[in-house]
Amino acid sequence: MAEKSVHGPLEAAGDPKHAARATRSAGRKMRSLLLDAASPLFRERGLSGTAITDIAAAADAFPSQITYYFRTKEALFVECACRELLYLARATEQAALKARTPRDYTRALAETVTASDSVAFFAEALTLTRRRQDLAPLVERTIERLHGEGARAYASQVARHCWRSLRAPDESSRRFWAVAIGVILEGYAMGRSPDELCAEMLRVLGEQAKSASDAARLRLIDERDASGSSNEEG
Repeated sequence: MAEKSVHGPLEAAGDPKHAARATRSAGRKMRSLLLDAASPLFRERGLSGTAITDIAAAADAFPSQITYYFRTKEALFVECACRELLYLARATEQAALKARTPRDYTRALAETVTASDSVAFFAEALTLTRRRQDLAPLVERTIERLHGEGARAYASQVARHCWRSLRAPDESSRRFWAVAIGVILEGYAMGRSPDELCAEMLRVLGEQAKSASDAARLRLIDERDASGSSNEEG
């Protein structure tokens, strides 16, 4: 009987599929490192004030690796801004999990969003894509993901606390982020503080939902009015 080869594991390690997986993993790691290095530089210096060599130095990489993974500095800028916005959205929903009333929920969302510059960073990417339509698909996917995840998180809170939402979850999510972008951009231009931005967001958003106790009181009032009307007619 032929002996089993002792080189089996070594041959498996050299399998082309294994090598391809290792290459993809290394590529994802390098992309992440470049994004991590570029984001704070773009935030601090802007697109024009940040050189590819600066990003490469911060990531301990070569400039050619940036062009290999992202093609252009503009594409890297847009991807950084999109990633930071999604990170902010996740942090925003986490901050609102402890809210027990619709008002507290909206306040937690607004406070978290206005305490960060990620929305303004993303707005710069939006402006950039007006002249670089090749970058627009990434922005579009980011916005759709932002609204989709926001709608699911809001619907989950409404169901969890038995709130009565005044709008559909998708409409509430889209409205929230539209207001956030508008208020923050206007506020940055006017030099408003995060507290002022938060107050303005809450003012514009208004009431989003009714709590279970509010809904019960409204039903009692409606029933009382209906009963009064019946007695008057009688």
